[in-house]
Amino acid sequence: MGLQALFFYIFAFIAIASAFMVISARNPVHSVLFLILTFFNAAGLFLLTGAEFLAMILLVVYVGAVAVLFLFVVMMLDVDFAALRTKALEYAPVGALIGIILAAELIVVIGGSVISPELAQNTAMPIPAVSERTNTAALGDVLYTHYVFYFQLAGLVLLVAMIGAIVLTLKHRVDIKRQNIAAQVARTPATGVEVVKVKPGQGI
Repeated sequence: MGLQALFFYIFAFIAIASAFMVISARNPVHSVLFLILTFFNAAGLFLLTGAEFLAMILLVVYVGAVAVLFLFVVMMLDVDFAALRTKALEYAPVGALIGIILAAELIVVIGGSVISPELAQNTAMPIPAVSERTNTAALGDVLYTHYVFYFQLAGLVLLVAMIGAIVLTLKHRVDIKRQNIAAQVARTPATGVEVVKVKPGQGI
């Protein structure tokens, strides 16, 4: 067994074990921590296949943002997880249906690659060899040249989604003071300074 195969089995075993602990752990904080461990091992598997860009994105986006956000939400919000678990059986049929659909898609993909192995060689824009250029640089060339408009459109959709989420969750409170930026910028010495004449022996 080579060194690469050894690391593959180590990363795969830890990833599967931690993914099982995500759904079986009773403490939600422990579930999020096991999820982060799963992401790290999945990034290791991506590195073994030469996809360093996917490994970096997995760590930066999912571990650095999504998983940490889940962790803070779980720790800060008072969520009754016992009540949520009691209603889990109500969504079991929908979850089973989604699982069957995903399994069917995996069977179609794996079966297509086995039946027609030459499909991977007929890609429209093949990635160059590692010795020529890294896949991160090649992916950047393809993404920012042939698919730049789709890339910008995806960014615009994410921006609209972010603004919509902020608008839906923003609550204006009437009992707090707020800044009026226009009034602050339009201030002049005449309106910003008040000269008061104080008589001797008296206060303001």
